[in-house]
Amino acid sequence: MAIPLAERMRPVSLETFMGQGHLLAEGRPLRQAIESGNLHSMLFWGPPGTGKTTLARLIARHSKADFLAISAVLSGVKEIRAAIEQAKQSQQLGVSTLLFVDEVHRFNKSQQDAFLPHVEDGTFTFVGATTENPSFELNNALLSRARLYRLKPLETEALQRIIGQALQHETVDVKLDLPSAGIEQIIAAADGDARRALNILEIVIGLAEEQKEGTGTVSEAQIAQVVAEGGRRFDKGGDLFYEQISALHKSVRGSNPDAALYWFARMVDGGVDPLYVARRVVRMASEDIGNADPRALQIALNGWESYERLGSPEGELAIAQAISYLAVAPKSNAIYQAWNRVMADVKGGGSSEVPVHLRNAPTKVMKELGYGRAYRYAHDEADGYAAGETYFPDETGERRYYHPVERGMEIKIKQRLEYLQQLDREARK
Repeated sequence: MAIPLAERMRPVSLETFMGQGHLLAEGRPLRQAIESGNLHSMLFWGPPGTGKTTLARLIARHSKADFLAISAVLSGVKEIRAAIEQAKQSQQLGVSTLLFVDEVHRFNKSQQDAFLPHVEDGTFTFVGATTENPSFELNNALLSRARLYRLKPLETEALQRIIGQALQHETVDVKLDLPSAGIEQIIAAADGDARRALNILEIVIGLAEEQKEGTGTVSEAQIAQVVAEGGRRFDKGGDLFYEQISALHKSVRGSNPDAALYWFARMVDGGVDPLYVARRVVRMASEDIGNADPRALQIALNGWESYERLGSPEGELAIAQAISYLAVAPKSNAIYQAWNRVMADVKGGGSSEVPVHLRNAPTKVMKELGYGRAYRYAHDEADGYAAGETYFPDETGERRYYHPVERGMEIKIKQRLEYLQQLDREARK
């Protein structure tokens, strides 16, 4: 049939809707609102294929409201105005309207603002769908007028039921003998996306129809070929991208090399540019390991350079090596904290002058002004250290920003600094 299987399988009642039990189970607020007819404007946030559009259609059907849909990908101001005008006409006839806006995050601020007065005066019930984090992508004004519902990827059980129903659907002519291992392959490739599962299944059904009319079988190898190019959910510029790089960073910080490698593999499998990860790994080397293991920074840089020389897939192993090293290395954020303290002081303070004894004196005039005259050359001092010397501006006095931790190389660094500070105290008595 010309209509895709996923569209033919779209549920027509809440009872046949699969998944999202945290929203639609008996007694849940959204279920109660739907059944009572007390609709409110809402936002559905979730990955593709989790039922956002279907749920909006079911809500409209259950409340006997006109279902009016526009897509932010294809629509502009003209389409928004037309939808609002159509909703007003229905309102005059005593018919309520549910306006569904797909990919609402793609509308700019002014386009989102166009809905606000009509949401407030009840011209329509606004339902927006987005795959992106609404707190980043939508106006606060719109967020405050719509209740947010988070839709989750469909679980294995729900996908199994959807596939089972599809195989028995009246529009599917072939009676497919699908092995359980094949179903598992489809579910794994679907990655929580019902639409993807049904699209894969439709291709598999097509293979069976070509082989034998009426009934058919497909092998696991054939199914594997169909799902080979599926890929996992990953948006290079969206929430999943930042969620996964965050998980990778936190796994390194938490000294768990296995989890760190897992998240790196997930990102590579999803199509991330490994050079982006390599840059983040260099940042991790300074932020989370620092001087507890100075080798970490060099190993991170080596991983980056190795990837640039080898490319994919060979170079990815070097980045993985760097990630695993950073994960097991001793941790210190002392440099990270010190840098933040310094920047806060610099931004919050004035432009203090460089002390005269620290200034260079390349000209006669500068020498006559005393530039550098009282400077003590550390190499000429005992221990190569000018005990009691000051290096901060006179206005600020001595400051302590860097506090090494009791881990890795910073143990020795801390001991060295404490020794030098004791020499300073003695010299200033």
